[in-house]
Amino acid sequence: MKRTIPFCRRPVIAIVQARMSSRRLKGKVLEDICGRPMLARIVERLSHSTLIDQIVVATSRDSSDEPIARWCAKEGVAIYRGELDDVLDRYYNASLTFGARTIVRITADCPLIDPEIVDTVVERFMDGMYDCAGTDSSYPDGLDTEVFTMLTLRRAWQHACWSSEREHVTPYIWKHPDRFRLLRISAPRRLGYLRWTVDEPRDLELVRKIYSSLEGKKKIFLMEDVLRLLEQRPELLKINSGIRRNEGYYRSLKEDRLVRSV
Repeated sequence: MKRTIPFCRRPVIAIVQARMSSRRLKGKVLEDICGRPMLARIVERLSHSTLIDQIVVATSRDSSDEPIARWCAKEGVAIYRGELDDVLDRYYNASLTFGARTIVRITADCPLIDPEIVDTVVERFMDGMYDCAGTDSSYPDGLDTEVFTMLTLRRAWQHACWSSEREHVTPYIWKHPDRFRLLRISAPRRLGYLRWTVDEPRDLELVRKIYSSLEGKKKIFLMEDVLRLLEQRPELLKINSGIRRNEGYYRSLKEDRLVRSV
């Protein structure tokens, strides 16, 4: 049974941002993970959330993203197509199109996203009536979850101006605690050194090994199951070690600084 959510904050819609034109690993969102595309794995895992009312894939109108649109049509997954690089605009218009009042932001490079952690973030967001809540860097990279209201998203959409704020959706919100009620949620223990996102071929190799080891052992495996596997097989940690966290965001900040210096 779904937890009671205030009517003013429903529906709760998870929007998964996805594009084929990743700079480091093109087409990664449809790469195979043990027989299913990565995007399918993310949608499947989010479907186990007890607090999400609908899942929407937000991709671009660019021709490069036609494979994503075809996959969504084939699988019956809701889709919105918008701007390629202005992902904030894409989120805003996707939210308008599907009537969202609360948005859960998920990126399509997180095939180990944990639906129980997603529900925890949504629940704490609702309990405190925050404008925006999200996991912090104490969680493994790849379990990133953010939740915000439609009003918060609209304000960011209206006022964010730098490319880093438009491409990465929420930086404007987090940079303005004077304007928004914000909540950062920490993991039970510090696990930020773990990298479970997919940006490089090495990341994909690790995720495939995790799925091949854990899939089918229970209805859905969660963060604690992955942690136990890595304790049993510590050699897996070496596969993608040494890659910088949030490299894409830092690259956008660098581009912002170059614009400011002109």
